[in-house]
Amino acid sequence: MEAARCPIVELRQYTLHPGQRDMLIDLFDLEFVETQEATGMTVLGQFRDLDDPDRFVWLRGFEDMPRRAEALGSFYGGPVWQAHRDEANATMIDSDDVLLLRPASARGGFPVPVDARPAPGQPSVFPPSLVLATIWHGVGPFDTAFLEFFERRVRPVLAETGGEPLAYLQSEHAPNTFPALPVRTGEEVFVWFTRFADEGRFDDHLDRLQRSERWSEGVLPILSERWVRTSQRLRLAPTERSLLR
Repeated sequence: MEAARCPIVELRQYTLHPGQRDMLIDLFDLEFVETQEATGMTVLGQFRDLDDPDRFVWLRGFEDMPRRAEALGSFYGGPVWQAHRDEANATMIDSDDVLLLRPASARGGFPVPVDARPAPGQPSVFPPSLVLATIWHGVGPFDTAFLEFFERRVRPVLAETGGEPLAYLQSEHAPNTFPALPVRTGEEVFVWFTRFADEGRFDDHLDRLQRSERWSEGVLPILSERWVRTSQRLRLAPTERSLLR
């Protein structure tokens, strides 16, 4: 992995009609990856939610908000989406659960992957993995003091227990530059992403975290003062063409 990228990130969670997720993933991986990136956005990763068989989760990134508007306008007004939108939309109950995020620090963004994604229709060359997205909902903005707390107190414990954050982001409150696609507003969230080789490694991390005195005594009491509610965990299985895995 090299330098961080994508100063603007969308975390998109789609609720699908029962039994339609694989149909959407096949269509997405075949038709909507390179064609979105050709407009100037980055498809960071796409996933099956392991705890909800009817949820599809994906991430895409942009260089800034004006270029986000240009890229989305080009894609959704372009021939590929026009040709396949009815088929894609038919799989969906709701596609408006979208968090607009930005890296929480200069080193908090997603790194550039070393390996290229496999071509459409080719078997994945990547080993199986699990990506965990942890979402904190704050009572107020996650300010500089919180970021220092996260980097000095939270991140080291996560790393010691086998859950080193791959990227960590927070709410981006810039006006939505493409209002045809809604985003969630009025929320303060802090999200970090972690990669695990398998579910066993993930379970081991949670067990070690729960047994960590540094976590229970030095981290959780401070976090609980800032929470609106308990953190949300998304256990995500990368699709065959997901770069984030």
